[in-house]
Amino acid sequence: MVGETTHRKTTARKVTVASLVGTTIEWYEFFIYGTAAALVFPALFFPSEDPLVGILVSLSTFAVAFLARPIGGVVFGHLGDRVGRKATLVLTLMLMGGATFAIGLLPTYHSVGVAAPVLLVALRVIQGLSLGGEYGGSVLMAVEHSRGRRRGFFGSVVNMGAPAGLLLANGVYLGLSVLSEDAFLSWGWRVPFLLSVILLVVGTVIRLRLSESPEFAGADSASAPRTPFMTVIASHLGPALLMMLAYASAGVTFYIGTVFSLSFGTTTLGIERDLLLLLVVVGNLVAIVGLPFFGWLSDHTNRRAIFIAGILGMGVLAWPWFGALASGSIGWMVLGFSALFIPYAATYGTMAAFFAHVFPPAVRFTGMSLGYTLGTVVSSAIAPLVATGLLGMTGSWTAIAIYMSATAAISAVAAFFLSERFAPSDMLRSGSTGRAGARQDAH
Repeated sequence: MVGETTHRKTTARKVTVASLVGTTIEWYEFFIYGTAAALVFPALFFPSEDPLVGILVSLSTFAVAFLARPIGGVVFGHLGDRVGRKATLVLTLMLMGGATFAIGLLPTYHSVGVAAPVLLVALRVIQGLSLGGEYGGSVLMAVEHSRGRRRGFFGSVVNMGAPAGLLLANGVYLGLSVLSEDAFLSWGWRVPFLLSVILLVVGTVIRLRLSESPEFAGADSASAPRTPFMTVIASHLGPALLMMLAYASAGVTFYIGTVFSLSFGTTTLGIERDLLLLLVVVGNLVAIVGLPFFGWLSDHTNRRAIFIAGILGMGVLAWPWFGALASGSIGWMVLGFSALFIPYAATYGTMAAFFAHVFPPAVRFTGMSLGYTLGTVVSSAIAPLVATGLLGMTGSWTAIAIYMSATAAISAVAAFFLSERFAPSDMLRSGSTGRAGARQDAH
């Protein structure tokens, strides 16, 4: 018994680290596009006499991937619930890596005209389809390999892949800052995309060595639903929609803080690009430290309460964050980014285990992917666009802060009505579900 427990702990750690590496690679490849969409693509793929128009069009292509994510969530969720988590994750990683590498080879608008942005959008859609299946699978591999009273922590470690991927992406762009502006626009911007082929090989080898999720492997395949998506729609639609709304505040905060802030800071506030990238790095370093802490804390106390507290914190701190950014003081800006990403870490650090237990194992990949990806559509996809539009209409960041606070209010209410209905029995004894009525259901 002791040997079996030790083996399970060791396996859980290996799977979690492997999931973190794979997720970091996926997010790196996703985020280098976001950074390029704010800094480079307006001039190279969407030239316009009005810089704001070029930025809006470029950020629209950033949003396209989010529209594709629910489709990817359904398709890969079906494969994950029917074929297995492991094989599905290998496929999503290969799709993301191939599309990202191809973007680095694209000709620009000045070379081939409208064909350039069309090809760019097509590859962005493939990125979105891939990431639609990535999140649910990587989280479930870590959560389902671990014991109930460790699931919050292990899930939060996997979620570190998002800020880690962004740090890696920004680090590469910062390294390229030594280039002249002409060299960067000519060929330097391609380097982060072309480097993805190395990460693709590394990530694929790591994932091929993983063992399948024990909850999937131990499930009765004969009783599993033939169409997990239809089962989710018929029996779990309410929780999926609540999950969509509960995620919204985290998506809005993260993408306004990491993508919109780049274009807003450079074009409106006159802040240097390198400084903005460093500020984003600071915020994500705070998140990387905070995520495992809040994940660990959620294993010992009320997970949903921490999740909601983080949402409310993001809604409140949006205001001093904008004030700090507009102040022009480097000290205040560092403090503002640090403060904003603490409540973000509280919500995102508890989200993996919280969302995973909303659905039974037989449809968990599909249900979680659907709810989460729909949440990214109504928040992450449009947040930079909405913020840019509000700035253009009002000329002030106040309307954007109101937008962030209103989204937080909606997310907090949705999260209050969401519960971990299918948490394992050992997690229920730890009291981390936040609802005594939560129940275990193997299928």
